[in-house]
Amino acid sequence: MATLTADLLILGAGIAGVYAALAAEERGARVLLLSKDPLPSGSTPWAQGGVAFPLDEADLEAHLQDTLRAGRGLVEEGVARSILEEAPRHWERLLTLGFPFHPEPTREGGHSRARVRHLGGDRSGLFLLQGLLSRLKSPVLEGHMAVSLLLGEDRVAGALVLGPEGLKEVRAGAVLLATGGLGRLFPVTTNPEGATGDGMALAYLAGATLRDLEFVQFHPTALPDGSLVSEACRGEGAILLNAQGERFMARYDPLGELAPRDVVARAVHREREGTGAVYLDLRPIPHLESRFPTVVAAARALGFDPFRKPLPVAPAAHYAMGGVKTDLAGHTGLPGLYAAGEVASTGFHGANRLASNSLLEGLVMGERAAKAALQDLVYPRTVEPLPLFLLDPKHLKPLRERMGRAAGVVRRGEDLARALAWCKGLPLEEALPEDLPAFRDPRVLRAFVEAGHLALLARLLVRMALWREESRGAHYREDFPQEAEEAYHLEVHRAPGGGIRWPDPVRVPLSSPPKG
Repeated sequence: MATLTADLLILGAGIAGVYAALAAEERGARVLLLSKDPLPSGSTPWAQGGVAFPLDEADLEAHLQDTLRAGRGLVEEGVARSILEEAPRHWERLLTLGFPFHPEPTREGGHSRARVRHLGGDRSGLFLLQGLLSRLKSPVLEGHMAVSLLLGEDRVAGALVLGPEGLKEVRAGAVLLATGGLGRLFPVTTNPEGATGDGMALAYLAGATLRDLEFVQFHPTALPDGSLVSEACRGEGAILLNAQGERFMARYDPLGELAPRDVVARAVHREREGTGAVYLDLRPIPHLESRFPTVVAAARALGFDPFRKPLPVAPAAHYAMGGVKTDLAGHTGLPGLYAAGEVASTGFHGANRLASNSLLEGLVMGERAAKAALQDLVYPRTVEPLPLFLLDPKHLKPLRERMGRAAGVVRRGEDLARALAWCKGLPLEEALPEDLPAFRDPRVLRAFVEAGHLALLARLLVRMALWREESRGAHYREDFPQEAEEAYHLEVHRAPGGGIRWPDPVRVPLSSPPKG
């Protein structure tokens, strides 16, 4: 088996991973970046919204309050303040690098002011990622994913990597997870094909803590194929209508179409159930095609004309607020393992992410995690890969259908219990590296690994959703519609070793450090 070496191995080439790689190479480190799919990859290129930067020092407090309000009591205030205080430095850096942001910021749902910065119309994520990649000098292995973490001397020291030619070892002084979310757990999602929760599963199997997996944000306005209709459309004047042609959002929230995403998603869900359909009317937006070319193109590809009629929309799984628990330096609590971006749970998003805070977190925490990892480089002489857990991908379609019914926008305890019982019956198989040559085609092995990761996370997510007997943010329990008096995190932690084992979730108060 071929062996590669690096100081810092970064898994994932979205905004957090690429920005981390730039920060590390600027400090003289040997960086190797893995991109699961051809560049530009990950969810970042799909991000139509921009980056939420505080407008000025006076706006920082308002941005913080908007973040806390959207997060429904589960935001770690110290974490949010720290990230927002650092945001202006990254804004200035991007301007210095020549990124062509629009001169006027946009207001999006949950924001009290227009502070979201866009570039490339509704292609902010794509333009930002392409610009960062063009400045990167470190090597990128496209079409490569980590299937197991390497352990040596009681720390993470690299990964077993699957590429088009097969398996190879990458040994590194530290590993940074930037693998994105788990949207492909659901039948309708705005996420790309590669969003299979790989980093969360790998970290869990290595002994890191996963936190708040039950909080999955559903974007309220997706087209029938899952294509995203940016929240910025509503910020620019688009309105929601039910099947009877009524504008309904004022009945659910005084902010109307600009209410936080969890409120809008539930309202759209209820109106679809009650009237049969919901539509988004884009015609009030001036200069629609130049402002939102991606949305217009996606609508036309499905045979809709947004200049003539409102578009049919529905909620779709969009963003994971939970993930691998980290501190403010991106450390997971396991020596040698760091995480940044959607894969991580810093406490910034709480129970419901504020629009366009995710790209900001990717910038700030990507750089922080890289800098912290470079202070923690160790190169063990011998390493061993952790076992893998595989599932035949034929089980994915029924798994996604179960998740859509039980863990969607509105949840019920009896549905979650049935889904959990079904997940327990999935035939997850433990595999060692010496078992893998039986998979002659790397594409087949990738499919089995991804299905295994999704099955693992489905069982943990449903268990947490069942244990959280309250409604908070993106987690809405019809049988427990009220918020609990005190906010708490749910965490699950598994010591590494043989067998997959399913420990119970644990209630943890806010502001507790990661456990390793």
